[in-house]
Amino acid sequence: MLLRHSLPRTSTPSSWFSRISPASTMPLRAKVTNPTFVAASKMSTASTSGIPGRQAGDEPDDVLFNSLYGVRLVELNRPNKLNSLNGSMVRKILPRLKEWEKSQLANIVMLSGAGTKALCAGGDVAALALQNEKGEEGQKASADFFGLEYKLDHLIATYSKPFISVMDGITMGGGVGLSVHAPFRIATERTVFAMPETTIGFFPDVGGSFFLPRLDGEIGTYLALTSERLTGVQNLYAGIATHYFHSSALRNLTARLSELVFSDHASLRERLDLVNSTMAEYSTGLPTLEEEPIKLGGSLRTAIDRCFSYSTVEEIFEALEKETTHKAWAEKTLETMSQRSPTSLKVTLRQMRLGKSWSISEAFQREHQIAAHFMRHPDFVEGVKARLMSKPPRQAKWQPATLQEVTTDRVDQFFSVPEGEELLDLLSETNYESYPHQYGLPSEKDIQDLVQRIPNTSQEAQEFANFGKKEGAREKLAEVLARRTVLTAQGRKWN
Repeated sequence: MLLRHSLPRTSTPSSWFSRISPASTMPLRAKVTNPTFVAASKMSTASTSGIPGRQAGDEPDDVLFNSLYGVRLVELNRPNKLNSLNGSMVRKILPRLKEWEKSQLANIVMLSGAGTKALCAGGDVAALALQNEKGEEGQKASADFFGLEYKLDHLIATYSKPFISVMDGITMGGGVGLSVHAPFRIATERTVFAMPETTIGFFPDVGGSFFLPRLDGEIGTYLALTSERLTGVQNLYAGIATHYFHSSALRNLTARLSELVFSDHASLRERLDLVNSTMAEYSTGLPTLEEEPIKLGGSLRTAIDRCFSYSTVEEIFEALEKETTHKAWAEKTLETMSQRSPTSLKVTLRQMRLGKSWSISEAFQREHQIAAHFMRHPDFVEGVKARLMSKPPRQAKWQPATLQEVTTDRVDQFFSVPEGEELLDLLSETNYESYPHQYGLPSEKDIQDLVQRIPNTSQEAQEFANFGKKEGAREKLAEVLARRTVLTAQGRKWN
């Protein structure tokens, strides 16, 4: 059963979450006078097990929470800082998500950023760098922030209700952690994705060790080492987003989702399927391939897989130096990587290779250990100051300055757990080896399995048509088939 209603037109404030506020249609924040409810209301801001309460200095409105019938809205509200994530915001979001998990009135959670420029441009690393300069105590406080952030990311990755992250605008670093592990990830024409951590002497954290190695081929390794940006619909093709909408459709989509009513006995899968089919109703179409060719496709994708498949950074550099098919791209990539922290490059590549076998829980726990090591390493403070705090930005002076100086023993230290030190205590016991919910485009492995299942070319058309029903799937299927298959007398063969 669906409850339908219409929403009044309102003025245009800073965010589309605000534009769909139902305050004028029904009282969502009625005055609470019953002592029992007053007590429960006060408990919502108190410390929950494993979740620190609000602290002195926390900003009052850096996160906004709202309700639209069955939808619960989380809005990161630091638009002047591109909604960069800090401890104050995490301490507000965590207990609210735990409350909503228990609420029978909360059906769907949606997360977005205030304004039109960013979901979240990353963690507030400038504050962390300054904190690190205070010595061991400051470095520990910075590591504690990452631990708290990773608890939030892991909770989203294992959330027991449908969770939608709206990647409208810049989505980098900490913003990636708030989005890429959700079963639904919406990209718009304004989305700008990147993992720029090697630029500042850090590593692609927030679950990057789980998410990036599970992208097609060596796309994840490439994005991790180079900090390459993907815009708009490219995030759908690359597997970062599960859906693509024009930003003008977000208001109506949210209103429609708020009408959904789930059966009390519906499983999470059934609820997710209903959300997915409802989202399909609001398809705004994709840019044509003439307007937006698949960036990480064709012969460039072949070059990426060829050059970034090695187990050492030195071998990747050597492969790029020898690349002839896309020489200009290879030269630009070499120049880019040469400016990155050598320590970050080597730690990141090790992370990409090990992360393939880590569970979602282990990924965040291991990343917490790696982050703590980086807080004690000089490259993080130097990188943040050089790239983000200096006006104009300058080239960082890395320590060590060359790849040769970053020995295997140095890299090993980042992956070691000090004796007697406990792993990060996560807030959810749910764990998995691969994402349990797949609502994005088919992976390259899915397409390979399809090709190998089709006995002959006479069945191709129908099989491929069924496979390509999701918006964007047909375009990706055509790209993968052209790049990875050949037609023989016996049928199509995977190459």
